[in-house]
Amino acid sequence: MRLVIDWPGARLTSRFAPQEAVDSDTMNSDTTDSRPGSRVRVAVVFGGRNSEHAVSLMGAGSVLEVIDRSKYDVVPIGIAQDGRWVLAPGDQTYAIEGDRLPRVDETGTALALPSESASLVALEPGEIPRSLGEVDVVFPVLHGPFGEDGTIQGLLEMAGVRYVGSGVLASAIGMDKAYMKLVLRAAGLPVGPFVVIGDRDWRTDRARMLKEVEELGWPVFVKPARAGSSQGISKAHDPASLEAAVEFAREHDPKVLVEAAIAGREIECAVLESLGDAAPEASMPGEVRVREDHEFYDFEAKYFPDGMRLEAPADISREVAETMRAMAVRAFEALSCEGLARVDFFYTPSGEVIVNEINTMPGFTAQSVAPKLWAASGLPYPELVDRMIRLALNRPAGLR
Repeated sequence: MRLVIDWPGARLTSRFAPQEAVDSDTMNSDTTDSRPGSRVRVAVVFGGRNSEHAVSLMGAGSVLEVIDRSKYDVVPIGIAQDGRWVLAPGDQTYAIEGDRLPRVDETGTALALPSESASLVALEPGEIPRSLGEVDVVFPVLHGPFGEDGTIQGLLEMAGVRYVGSGVLASAIGMDKAYMKLVLRAAGLPVGPFVVIGDRDWRTDRARMLKEVEELGWPVFVKPARAGSSQGISKAHDPASLEAAVEFAREHDPKVLVEAAIAGREIECAVLESLGDAAPEASMPGEVRVREDHEFYDFEAKYFPDGMRLEAPADISREVAETMRAMAVRAFEALSCEGLARVDFFYTPSGEVIVNEINTMPGFTAQSVAPKLWAASGLPYPELVDRMIRLALNRPAGLR
């Protein structure tokens, strides 16, 4: 089975067999057709029906801006907030304008997914069917549920189509912070104390859950278990504010994670899969400095101008930096990640290094932390985008 965008007589599918390795450097850049020897065709998929929709668009806009058009033929595909897939403009700037967040225009040429196959059918009323040609790799610049959590990865696996980033298992574990912490702890990595509040427990045994949280001490951070970009996160300083914080997180996810506050510096490290058989490599660590009027590293601090700054390399000893880099690679491998990930640490005043979380598809604008860490480590953003595509092309589809 192959992923197809299909009109009558026209299809968008992978021209390579699932187990066939592809070297993008050997592709001929002189032609735009879909026959062997032509440019590699990349479908950049972005948007999604979750609270991280705008973050995805900002990352996709950066990818579309720098991707090498002499080497890759690009097909932009947007997922609207209502879940509809549409063909999107490839020359649009997806950026925050004032306080207005970007969004996918759901009025574009619609794509439907028939239940009987993995084919995508384009629905363009009143237009003559036209072929998009074949796609060799999908670049899902997606965050949050229904994109970063293994769902689209599973669709592409079933279709036998290569894609950028981690597979189904790593994506699903990385999305669910509760299971992520269990896996990291099982791998011998230090994680902070936490409590998971499930939907049924909150509705039927709220007093017990509140008591378990109180045992963590105050303050605590309350967040959706399966969301990112600091959406739905708040800081509770006492029992009176805890219930409101849980309800706020539940607006994004019925499963809530409550973490003990850890005093320390926030330091992050990016990890990149090797093109060959070598172990994954880690970037230099960088420290996140949040503007003083932000109580913690929230959505506005991450994505609005001047909300934070990144100091790379972080002002830490060489020994601590190497410890973090080694721990970042261990976390990457513990979840069986592929492509790129970002691992976040707390560095306490006593010198303890604690893993906060791993992101299997971190923010991916040119100004996001992971790309900036790689740029500071000697791999500029356009080369990082190219490396991600080459990694996907050189990786077989299916079990590996």
